[in-house]
Amino acid sequence: MLPNKQKGEQKISDHSTTYHVPVLLNEAIDGLSIKSNGIYVDCTFGGGGHAREILKKLGNEGRLIAFDQDADAKKNLPADTRILFIPHNFRHLSKFLRLHKISSVDGILADLGVSSHQFDEPSRGFSIRFDAPLDMRMDQSGELTASELIKTKTAAELQWIFQEYGEVSNAKTLAQLLVTHTQTTSIKTIEEFKAVISPIVKGNPNKYLAQVFQALRMAVNDETGSLKDLLNQSVEVLKPGGRIAIITFHSIEDRMVKQFFKTGDVDEISIDPVYGTKISSPFNPISKKPIEPSAEEVSRNPRSRSARLRVAEKKD
Repeated sequence: MLPNKQKGEQKISDHSTTYHVPVLLNEAIDGLSIKSNGIYVDCTFGGGGHAREILKKLGNEGRLIAFDQDADAKKNLPADTRILFIPHNFRHLSKFLRLHKISSVDGILADLGVSSHQFDEPSRGFSIRFDAPLDMRMDQSGELTASELIKTKTAAELQWIFQEYGEVSNAKTLAQLLVTHTQTTSIKTIEEFKAVISPIVKGNPNKYLAQVFQALRMAVNDETGSLKDLLNQSVEVLKPGGRIAIITFHSIEDRMVKQFFKTGDVDEISIDPVYGTKISSPFNPISKKPIEPSAEEVSRNPRSRSARLRVAEKKD
């Protein structure tokens, strides 16, 4: 159990103000319908923007469990004993709640976007703007970097990654080029990678590279696998009437969340054409369509333009 702390005593690190701008902040907090004495989970603490707003709505008995696999995020922790920080991927939600003797929670929030800090820190290898190691690990203790992924995957596996995660138009050509090159020479840096693929870049180079980098990042960090684990565990840990709010930035992730809220299963459910299939989801979606950022928010924070928020409530 976490010790009590008077509401409003948290002190926010200056580091958090530049680390990441929270997306769909008010919409996500409103969607959670926060109870002052509830227990909530912020699965992607990052700069702590969403967490700070949750803490504002919690009373002395309220609790916030914050997950983030990026060690840099810990620098943004407020001095508030109502918050418990778990330095791990949110796919381990159930495990760590049990470890801390928390049987159930009132709400779960996940912002699946990459933080501005990760994009803007050259050494992390997330951005095409800098020359740096071809890394892209959100968890720096992980072994699989983007460089290693390119070297170890087959052409068919790379093609699937570029098609599914990046919607790269010439995914097959790109995959074959990389496999042929890495048979003799490893690609260790961003500039080396850009030089190798430059002959086959299609359309706007920046857009093309952004799609390719997105695909590599999602594969390196198994982002869809982590989301699937989180969604499945949410059924177990949420109290009846508890809410889950997920902010996605990719059509695959949004489809996964939509499907899960509708059916209780991430995967498509086959319906018998004769007898039909009765779908019984443990959730009630709060709205049929996802909530999108306003024009004002997109103007203020262009990185929010692809964000989509879906909220659901666990049935009694």
